[in-house]
Amino acid sequence: MGTANPDCRGADWRGLKLGAANLGGAKLCRVDMRGTDLEHCNLEGADLRLVRYDKFTKWPQNFDFCSSGAVGPRAKLSGSFLNSADLSGLDLQGANLMGCYLSGADLSGSCLRGARLAGADLRHALLRGACLEGVRFSGCQLDYTDFRSASLKDADLSAADSIRGADFRGSTGLEPGRAQLLGRSIQELDCWNPRTQTTTRQSLGRSHI
Repeated sequence: MGTANPDCRGADWRGLKLGAANLGGAKLCRVDMRGTDLEHCNLEGADLRLVRYDKFTKWPQNFDFCSSGAVGPRAKLSGSFLNSADLSGLDLQGANLMGCYLSGADLSGSCLRGARLAGADLRHALLRGACLEGVRFSGCQLDYTDFRSASLKDADLSAADSIRGADFRGSTGLEPGRAQLLGRSIQELDCWNPRTQTTTRQSLGRSHI
């Protein structure tokens, strides 16, 4: 940790107490810092892109971790390029993901309760088992998005840009808006998803309350 500008990309630091480690200018991209104690660390100039954190992560006083490029609760990532990123199993409650490029990203099992996703590109994204409660998908591109077994309670899909080929099988909380979704164009509803082997219309017919 004492090396100048250390390269720790992709390391697993979950639950570690790092004391007064000098991480100034460090390459920390994709480091897992969930539950990590960084309270007394020097993070000046560190690359924190795609660092994973949660509500138990301790940051230095007055450090603006929400705007650091790290991913976790209340992260400010609007307009970020996160195509094909592995964001599975993360706590992203209240995160600002407006206009994000999330095509092909894996958000399986992640909690996005109350996250802001307006205008996001979620084509081919994996949202299997994700908590999407209260999320508004206005202007989102949802072509071939995998919503299987996701929780969509109080979510608003009415103003999504497209749901062509999206798979909603096993999703919950969808019933209030299902009829409206089934009123979308034939091109969207009867599009075959080659990965999940169904059409959007068929998947909506099998969704649960």
